[in-house]
Amino acid sequence: MKFLVDNQLSPKVAQGLRDAGHDAVHVRDYGMEKAKDEPIFERAADENRVLISADMDFGRILAFRTVNKPSIILLRWPMLRKPQDQVVVILNNLPNIFEDLEQGSIVVIEPSRIRVRSLPIGGSDG
Repeated sequence: MKFLVDNQLSPKVAQGLRDAGHDAVHVRDYGMEKAKDEPIFERAADENRVLISADMDFGRILAFRTVNKPSIILLRWPMLRKPQDQVVVILNNLPNIFEDLEQGSIVVIEPSRIRVRSLPIGGSDG
């Protein structure tokens, strides 16, 4: 699976995913560490990468669009601060969310649950 890790998370997260055999890059690899959310969102969509972040703004961007990519993994786990622990949580949950991510979803990983919402979220009816 292809991932783009947002600046809210360490480049070590991308490295850990690469070490596990995934195609993962961090926004710093593109020189986008100071970029606004929209260009990062567009980059992930253009390259068909799953965007990994702790920034809820990406969910808001999806709410206003009728798109089914990029899929997003949002880590909403405040006590999960070490990059290696974040990688473990992502990799441990990936088998259960893989198909959802492939089809287009926003996945929120929290300490006690995982929430999955299929894309597109936005629509013309509201």
